[in-house]
Amino acid sequence: MDKLQKCGANYVPLTPLTFLTRAAKVYANRTSIIYEGTAFTWQQTYQRCCSLADSLRSLNIGKNDVVSVLAPNIPAVYEMHFAVPMAGAILNTINTRLDAKNIATILHHSEAKLLLVDYQFLDLADQALAMLAAKTTTKPSVVVIDDVDSPTGVRQGRQLEYEKLIQMGNPGFVPGDIEDEWAPIALNYTSGTTSEPKGVVYSHRGAYLSTLSLILGWEMGSEPVYLWSLPMFHCNGWTFTWGVAARGGTNVCLRNTTAKDMYRCISQHKVTHMCCAPIVFNILLEAKPHERQEIGHGPVQILTGGAPPPAPLLEKMETLGFHITHAYGLTEATGPALVSEWQTKWNELPRQDQAKLKARQGISILTLADADVKDLETMASVPRDGKTMGEIVLRGSSIMKGYFKDPEATNKAFKNGWFATGDVGVVHPDGYLEIKDRSKDVIISGGENISSVELESVLYKHPRVLEAAVVAMPHPRWGESPCAFIALKQNASGKTDDVKEADIVTYCRKNLPHYMIPKKVEFLPELPKTSTGKIQKFQLRELAKSFVVSQNLPSKQKTSQQVKRGIRGYDNQPQEQILALSRL
Repeated sequence: MDKLQKCGANYVPLTPLTFLTRAAKVYANRTSIIYEGTAFTWQQTYQRCCSLADSLRSLNIGKNDVVSVLAPNIPAVYEMHFAVPMAGAILNTINTRLDAKNIATILHHSEAKLLLVDYQFLDLADQALAMLAAKTTTKPSVVVIDDVDSPTGVRQGRQLEYEKLIQMGNPGFVPGDIEDEWAPIALNYTSGTTSEPKGVVYSHRGAYLSTLSLILGWEMGSEPVYLWSLPMFHCNGWTFTWGVAARGGTNVCLRNTTAKDMYRCISQHKVTHMCCAPIVFNILLEAKPHERQEIGHGPVQILTGGAPPPAPLLEKMETLGFHITHAYGLTEATGPALVSEWQTKWNELPRQDQAKLKARQGISILTLADADVKDLETMASVPRDGKTMGEIVLRGSSIMKGYFKDPEATNKAFKNGWFATGDVGVVHPDGYLEIKDRSKDVIISGGENISSVELESVLYKHPRVLEAAVVAMPHPRWGESPCAFIALKQNASGKTDDVKEADIVTYCRKNLPHYMIPKKVEFLPELPKTSTGKIQKFQLRELAKSFVVSQNLPSKQKTSQQVKRGIRGYDNQPQEQILALSRL
């Protein structure tokens, strides 16, 4: 048997590009993309991708060149997920909520050769390019992406336009074979919101295997109608950019993730699947009556990641017609690495118990060789008791190749054959993992480890709490203690000032051990968030450092107005904040 050899018949390098080739053959006339009044079939999408790849080659884009794109969830970004690697290049999708400084940093570090920009972001791109010019004489060529459904004609003097590249290219272009499945397919930047951006490199093999694992783990059936409520720039849409093609589904592209647009698309196109961060739950739940539309075609499957969604939030979403599956992952893991697979026997449990199970991060996707929770000092696995905390570690073919041009950070991330996530979790007796915190967010108060996630889950059960985040603050006796930041829902009169700090503390006393009760509650109009909707705890930690707690009553060095001026929310982030997100 040792003499049997690999050959072209029994060994083909893995790449998600084969998903599009197959879709064009077997789902040729099935709708591939819907964007407002524009629609394409899979055969048309394949031909458009071939045409674009051919045009990229004519622009001298080739092997290992980086092609960046700054655009919302429009058909062009979807097509580039296939066309760019078909040309042999590497796709870099840029977070559209970044400021010019960070975009310039990414363009410089990635050495992008071409930048495709949606017409709405031309001014932002020009600012970034001006900053880039101060760093290097090498700037990428720019291609303008006009709206394919309602062209505006906006070019700002530029000659290259996306649809013209499609028209100029050869739809019969034959992409070269991927010879090495370890070759890079995508470059995604992440920094965890506090440091210089790091470029996470994905391989063709990792992208292929992760895609298959996710459509299996989520049990995505044939002909899904997938709503793009998750940014395609976020871990390449958690690989569903390639996954929808693998299932011969329909991509419903969405320029803006407003409640009105999401409900409209769900109802009009009978959406079956969507992904999102938990912040989108609030957008859907808080929708005005005129923005909502009935979901009459069965539950919409939602895969969510990020902070563990509190059980009460899951229950509310279920009543609206959404079925939630929780996942956990990182940019470095090519998107979700754990999925909370549902077991039939749980259907008999009370809804509240079901919600608690769904809030767990779950078990590893099939791509991973293993996922565990370990004591990083000894590398010993923690007991499966659901209580003993350690760091979540992963290993498998879907883990990143490494950080681009950063061997030091790469070596630090890979520890004893494992990728150390920086997330603290436990393993339950049934083998399901549950995050308890980021390692830096565990609050150690008088020797007791307090999970901010557990405290936040209790706070979310309060009927008036819209958003909650818990961080450590200084304490003269215990070293540090919990500080809760809360955004409230309005009452019937449209006010929020009827809920006081004492009300929240009293509520917590009834539902938590004494040592976990927050020693300070600060109300904010909105909690600061990253571009993908995750609460930015590093800002809150800085604010909490200015609070002073006496042995009896809490006091603070800053007034509430000073605190509120010190942060900005989801749509008004300080310019100095760097990149979202390494966590899903």
